[in-house]
Amino acid sequence: MPPYDDWNKFDDEDDEELQDTLFFESKKDVILFCIDCSESMLALYDDPNYEDVQTCHLYAALEAAMQIQKKKIIVGPNDSVGILLFNITRKSEQAQSHASEIKKNTFVYQPITPLGAPKVQELIQLLDAAREDPNELTKTFPPLVGKRVPMGDVFTSCNWVLRDGAPKTASKRVFLITDEDDPHAGPGSKQLITSARTTLIDLTQAGVTVEPFFISTENKPFHVSKFYSSVLLPSNLNDEDELQEDSSVLPESISISRIEDLLAQMRFHEVPKRAQYSVPLQLGEGFTIGVKGYGLVTEQKKGAYKYFVDLGDRMEVATVKTTYIDEDQEAEVDKAKIFYGPALGAAAANDDEDNQDADDGFGTRAVKYGNRPFYTAEEIRSFRTLGLEPGIKLLGFKDRTELAFEDNIKHSQFIYPDEMSYSGSKRTFSALLKSMIKKEKIGLALALTRRNSSPIFCYLLPQEEKVDDSGWSEPAGFHIIPLPFADDIRSAPIEEGFRASEDLKDYARAWIDKLSVKNGTYPPDSYPNPALAYHNAQLQASAFREQYDPDSFEDLTAPKLEMIHKRAGNLLGEWKSAVNNDESANVTVATTGSKRKADVTVDEAEIRSKYDAGALAKLRVDQLKEFLKAKGQAVSGKKAELMERVAEWFDAH
Repeated sequence: MPPYDDWNKFDDEDDEELQDTLFFESKKDVILFCIDCSESMLALYDDPNYEDVQTCHLYAALEAAMQIQKKKIIVGPNDSVGILLFNITRKSEQAQSHASEIKKNTFVYQPITPLGAPKVQELIQLLDAAREDPNELTKTFPPLVGKRVPMGDVFTSCNWVLRDGAPKTASKRVFLITDEDDPHAGPGSKQLITSARTTLIDLTQAGVTVEPFFISTENKPFHVSKFYSSVLLPSNLNDEDELQEDSSVLPESISISRIEDLLAQMRFHEVPKRAQYSVPLQLGEGFTIGVKGYGLVTEQKKGAYKYFVDLGDRMEVATVKTTYIDEDQEAEVDKAKIFYGPALGAAAANDDEDNQDADDGFGTRAVKYGNRPFYTAEEIRSFRTLGLEPGIKLLGFKDRTELAFEDNIKHSQFIYPDEMSYSGSKRTFSALLKSMIKKEKIGLALALTRRNSSPIFCYLLPQEEKVDDSGWSEPAGFHIIPLPFADDIRSAPIEEGFRASEDLKDYARAWIDKLSVKNGTYPPDSYPNPALAYHNAQLQASAFREQYDPDSFEDLTAPKLEMIHKRAGNLLGEWKSAVNNDESANVTVATTGSKRKADVTVDEAEIRSKYDAGALAKLRVDQLKEFLKAKGQAVSGKKAELMERVAEWFDAH
């Protein structure tokens, strides 16, 4: 198996909590919209949202691309977006300035470049013109009549555009939008299918993910099985033999039955699935496979601001750089020569000798009495990692019933096999997963996910693949649940409370059933953070020089009071009356108060002022005893004796 030694993907000095944020900010995302411009995509139909207005599928696709670009300018300013159009017969004069032909009848309308307001405003102007004149898109992008561009040429064009314009380290994706389910009908279709599949493999091997958005309508339903099921293959854990037996490799749910669902689906796929780490999973001595780890829960925050320098004619971004300067030599110090030590108060007189004695390596180094110990960067890293290399080591198995609720103190991560690092990882991973699910076992492992993090013990909870009625699929893999250490869990006081009666429970259950979420699930994508959405809306209006109306903002998380009272108003009133009439609900539990300890701390300067003024008698006995105890004097005797000892101490000092 090939080795995997590219561990250090983060700055060693960053804390573990900061690494995830820095990683997501620095990782660039590139989206190439690959849009079909055939006659059916340009066919006009009545707009369902506006009266006496006609639109087409190409308009909806370009509008979705525009909305994604406007949003990414705010939440992902480092990302890039491009638009590739195919099945165009020629370039129009309007598109002559910024459209270029790649393959025959395939044009780049917007090359892959960093996002900017002028680039989006050009697309907005085109859409405004198409809204006034429904035939504007047909004039600008005349469709290819009587034939279609081979999909192999489309995938090749996408590969060329991403190769020339996208950064190598970015996550690259192609959003394929079309309404034609059989682009190569007729003679020679088998050869064209083979060509499309071959070029798609070349595209995916270059690190590009193709996410299809198939438009299906009542007049023209989209059948995935005609062409795309034999070209596009999902990446799952099934063996190759099982894939050949399965005829429907693509779910029908990727077809969009309504054109207005296109933007909703794109927003769901907008955030790329980025692996946070790639480490080996050691199943036994000399038996290792590769896995990738994904974070299932990530908080979306406001974008970080930047510093700008006014150069008169332009504004330039100011880069922040940290350097260490030697004051004596007035020169920059090499980072490799810097040592680390604990803050133990004033520096010892001979700290320089410690620097000379500090040699490299991990051996024991004696430190002279009264001197401060120093450590190298490698030693500090070894303290954090305990000398372990990044990876996950399987220690054993336990019954699934031994996984307790209180064991989950931090959100879990999800691991998936990585075939690129170790050949055969998918087969081995799938066999282990199926066996653990069948035997109802969980794995106990020791995990170090990054070089500058700390090792943790964790449970490996298997999850089999599931597909619900809406088409949402839960992938097969393992959840890594970090286990708590002894000091992570504190025992809470056990207090027995009053239990509600069965009648009171029935009253509550009645209105809860009326207000429950449909299908018993909460869709987080339908409820964006209102504070974040309000902030981004104002930034977007400022970037595009639009007038923003704060009253137009809709908080989707605000409770719908009218609907609540309409559905369960009477039931809520009955439950409230039942609670008021329940005896246990009106009982107040009396708690014994603890007497607060008196504050006996007195400043030495205050006691000295009392001594100088001859007013030590104004101090309390406990204050005199506290002072004498701090000075190492006896605290026995009456107040007069204590005052005498305090006076003697001040006389001597």
